[in-house]
Amino acid sequence: MQQHNGGPPTDAPPTDAQVEVAVAAFRMLSDATRLRLLWALAHGEHDVGNLVTVVGAARPAVSQHLAKLRLAGLVACRREGRRVLYRARDSHIRALIAEAVHHADHEVLRIPRHE
Repeated sequence: MQQHNGGPPTDAPPTDAQVEVAVAAFRMLSDATRLRLLWALAHGEHDVGNLVTVVGAARPAVSQHLAKLRLAGLVACRREGRRVLYRARDSHIRALIAEAVHHADHEVLRIPRHE
């Protein structure tokens, strides 16, 4: 669905460019470590050291995943002194992660489906 001037989505099908960006985002979400990183970042800012602890992955792996997520436009960062703090880029990414995990709740916890 396309948006025009920040308004609500239209019923027009997505453009090729929109599909490419969406596919790239889903590709980034298809890795368990990156999904765990995004879940943590959707709940606040973290530095690499904290994310290593949160996701249980090695520091070099976390750094590589964060670089990929940044390049895909899913993660933003800012410097605070010598530390770099990462966060989910915007509310759309936070909602996408929340919906993916809530969808999994229905499968894993056998929560009844709803519209």
